[in-house]
Amino acid sequence: MPIDVLIVGQGLAGSLLAWELLRQQMRVIVIDTGSENASKVAAGLLNPVTGQRLVKSTDIEYLLPAALDCYQLCAREFKQDFFVPMPMLRILKNAREQQSAQQRLQQAEYQAFLRECHDIPSTLMAGFGVLQQQQTGYLKTRSLLKKLQGFFVARESYRQTRLDYQDISLQPNLNWLDIKPQHIVFCEGQHGRQNPWFGGLPFQPAKGEILSCQTDTNCPNLILNFGYWLIPHGTNHFRIGATFQPGQTDTTPTEQAKQSLLQALLAVYPGLESIEVLAHQVGIRPTTLDKQPFVGSHPRQTNLHIFNGFGAKGSLSIPWYARQFVSALKQQSKIPSNGHVQRYYETHFPV
Repeated sequence: MPIDVLIVGQGLAGSLLAWELLRQQMRVIVIDTGSENASKVAAGLLNPVTGQRLVKSTDIEYLLPAALDCYQLCAREFKQDFFVPMPMLRILKNAREQQSAQQRLQQAEYQAFLRECHDIPSTLMAGFGVLQQQQTGYLKTRSLLKKLQGFFVARESYRQTRLDYQDISLQPNLNWLDIKPQHIVFCEGQHGRQNPWFGGLPFQPAKGEILSCQTDTNCPNLILNFGYWLIPHGTNHFRIGATFQPGQTDTTPTEQAKQSLLQALLAVYPGLESIEVLAHQVGIRPTTLDKQPFVGSHPRQTNLHIFNGFGAKGSLSIPWYARQFVSALKQQSKIPSNGHVQRYYETHFPV
């Protein structure tokens, strides 16, 4: 069966890339094991300004509009909202963060994303103050992935199977089993480390643990950011996360992570009462050495590609990169250099 693109992996990266390819009338098949992946566990936060120094995400002026447009298109297609706009309160933890906040508030390029918060909720402990972050919210990632899977199935563009790399033939023409694609794109998350063509790239996967909880206290209708994050789901339910354990790739929930999350939450929000943990989940972020994604073609097998490494900012950055990738595949433009895998051609692709 001849097709344009075979996509390996139906996490958020593979799903949104396949969605964009199909929108542009290309023939696509997505293969996936159907098992739990990091995208299904992730909070799906869209937060333009992050870190202790409150730094804007690279290319935010492109990333954010592309993300919002993508999720609006999905909402129209499936008659269901997936992105939930919600303000975020950033609880400043120390004098250094307080100083960074004061500096950012004076910078014109941050005024669309940050503003002072004088009306601090009395339920919060915030000795160094609170900053309101704007243009924030979260993606209902699991719901979106389920709808997209159904979309692919309905178009005979999905197969639930495990890929054996040995089943891929490069010569005389590219093929996998009965499929003859023009291109194969690997969107395998942290499993990309085992890929025979791209596994040498400097992945730095990081384990993250998330709790789903209920409480007797009414949760505010806003996201709390206090080193970890709290996202309310209704009046008495919320999710809290995520721990960051670089180099760990086991998917076993730990009591230590659970207690760290709950203790940190109660330190800033002591008024929460009778917290009950309903679920404790683990995801492995596909993070990278330089915190930039791996996007582009293999230096010698030019019909093999990678679309991976988006880490904790996938819901913000994947839609824009998907459009850039498809445009590059059609030879209409080039992938931006900061995300292009060619930055590692000389060092991580042995001949």
